Amino acid sequence: MLSPESVPVADVEMPASAIARGSWRLSRDDLVAFGERMGRALAPPHVVALSGDLGSGKTTLAQAICRGYGVKENVTSPTFALVHAYEGKHSTVYHCDLYRLRDESELTNIGWDDLLNERALVLIEWPERAGSRLPEEVTHLHLDHVGDQTDVRVLTVGLE
Repeated sequence: MLSPESVPVADVEMPASAIARGSWRLSRDDLVAFGERMGRALAPPHVVALSGDLGSGKTTLAQAICRGYGVKENVTSPTFALVHAYEGKHSTVYHCDLYRLRDESELTNIGWDDLLNERALVLIEWPERAGSRLPEEVTHLHLDHVGDQTDVRVLTVGLE
């Protein structure tokens, strides 16, 4: 398994199953490289939960995962649309931003159950808004700011 401390994140190819639980302190470039590599390794169906404060890099990471997964379109934040769909190399990618939801009952309005039942890659920003409707089998990625360092984030993998 890859250990965050053992190798420079940008230098290694990895299967999705080899993503170690732990924390990395990453530059923006390393975060993007991690996301692209992860996207290349993922196979559908797969759900990735991206959490962290506003501006922590969730959309940047989602864009990198999509690029690695073979999405050719420009990936943008679905904050107002709630869900954007893209065609990837292996399946559709649904990029969800649940920030504007008041509670999990509103997930029905966006076709939540249908999205999760497709053979797709589903990227969810603000997954805590899904409450009990977040699937059990999810890859959790959490991003934190590092003090006043604008180009560094702590990425924690496997945060429940």
